[in-house]
Amino acid sequence: MRSETQATVEAIEKSLVLLRQRMDHETAAYRLEEFNARVEDPALWDDPANAQTLMRERQALVDALERHDGMAQELRDNAELIEMGEAEGDDDIVREAETALKALKARAEAAEIEALLNGEADGNDTFLEINSGAGGTESCDWAAMLARMYVRWAEKKGYKVELQSESAGEEAGIKSAAYKITGHNAYGWLKSESGVHRLVRISPYDSAARRHTSFSSVWVYPVVDDNIEIEVNPSDIRIDTYRSSGAGGQHVNTTDSAVRITHAPTGIVVTSSEKSQHQNRDIAMKALKSRLYQMELDRRNAAINEAHDAKGDAGWGNQIRSYVLQPYQMVKDLRTGVETSDTQGVLNGDLDAFMAATLAMDVSGMSRAEAGADD
Repeated sequence: MRSETQATVEAIEKSLVLLRQRMDHETAAYRLEEFNARVEDPALWDDPANAQTLMRERQALVDALERHDGMAQELRDNAELIEMGEAEGDDDIVREAETALKALKARAEAAEIEALLNGEADGNDTFLEINSGAGGTESCDWAAMLARMYVRWAEKKGYKVELQSESAGEEAGIKSAAYKITGHNAYGWLKSESGVHRLVRISPYDSAARRHTSFSSVWVYPVVDDNIEIEVNPSDIRIDTYRSSGAGGQHVNTTDSAVRITHAPTGIVVTSSEKSQHQNRDIAMKALKSRLYQMELDRRNAAINEAHDAKGDAGWGNQIRSYVLQPYQMVKDLRTGVETSDTQGVLNGDLDAFMAATLAMDVSGMSRAEAGADD
């Protein structure tokens, strides 16, 4: 077996080892038997919420087992084909098996990252908020570019994207926008995107064609499941209705049905302006509960809490990622050091490499912290 192919095999084996560790493969079969026994209990559906949670947990375990075992078998099959092809001098079989191993390596690496998404709310849908920062019209345009980038990313994942509210910029772009993104692990993937994003480019709005730096902030909050109780005291909130000022097209709202909820104890403000007033109240209240739930998650997770405490204004010193379009092409994540010159690919939604690196960093960081606590 060629050294390059051997390296591919070793990389796949490493991913499979990590997958086994993440799912506790040694006890997985026993846990599946327990799930199956509980599913067969006729009394299970007396508590529908608990039953649905159980079914999701069981299916997640089944999927993890099938994914790992299927890739392990595929690795063995292709390794055997290479040995057979080399023994018989059949280069076509060897090349075909090597190509299959390269594809398997990519899938195993993706599965490894997906396995990191096992936090309390990682599997939930998510709210995504974008706000323009320092830079005026430039930042409003940059906020619109970020909105397009995340919508493209979500569409590539097969997620459903719903615009919750939008405030147009005075000359171009948007001042702010809020989306609900629905799909498995939507929050788990997007949570690493919270922070300030910095753009450097030649401004299309500057007649002197000077280089401008713009900032916009992105904040991500999990959609709270119905079985998670978040209490909101009615005396702590103020509900206002107003006329939406969308950017036009299908999002124009010409009635006073938009809703803004302000939570006095925390200063959190949420809005919704896409449906009827009754629906907007429901959407905004869910968004508020999600924000409050996120605050609770932050208190439990020191790493995330530190990042949110340091977020500050959307400006210098607070950015998590830089997007440089002039004088050279580069997108660099300032937390992980991951960078690429494919700026157009990133702006078209190719974000998984950045998200995966941050997820891996968070997991290794927590592991180190846990190890230190045990010393």
